[in-house]
Amino acid sequence: MAHKKGQGSVKNGRDSVSKRLGVKKFGSEIVVAGNIIVLGRDYTIFALIDGSVRFDRGGRRVNVDPGMTASSS
Repeated sequence: MAHKKGQGSVKNGRDSVSKRLGVKKFGSEIVVAGNIIVLGRDYTIFALIDGSVRFDRGGRRVNVDPGMTASSS
């Protein structure tokens, strides 16, 4: 006689901790050299200089405009 497992455990029942990826500094925010701007799964974009973050080309390119400090805002 064939047996079937009734209401068994689910194969996909695991839950993982979120990675908290994505944009960390948004447009016109002040950054210090070394601040992470965008955190991805296999890459990180970070500021090389102090300045203000600017996104262009529809948010596909990230720039840091120099000379913008917290005192000049």
